[in-house]
Amino acid sequence: MTAPDTAAPDTAASPALPTVYVSIGNSDDRLTQAQWSRYAEQFVQTVRRHAVRVHGEWFSAPTAPWQNACVAFEIDLDGQAALRRTLTALRAEFHQDSIAWAVVRDQVEFV
Repeated sequence: MTAPDTAAPDTAASPALPTVYVSIGNSDDRLTQAQWSRYAEQFVQTVRRHAVRVHGEWFSAPTAPWQNACVAFEIDLDGQAALRRTLTALRAEFHQDSIAWAVVRDQVEFV
């Protein structure tokens, strides 16, 4: 797991930028381990290139029966469109059906 970026002094999401979670998986074992490794690496690097701020990256445990990866980040509207296009091309290159894209639309609450 990678620690959140520390570029900004505060740890709360920027009010003007939505927080997005994107996730990929290989639960159908369509990709070999080597292919999954390349896909996951390119996925994370692609998100990092487009994001304004990355909050974290998460991966399934090495002993888990399925492979998954998730990245949480903030992104502006122009960046969203470009990232969605780039991720669509990436999933097609690796013969994947989809990438999950979840936007936090309401204010995040801390408990």
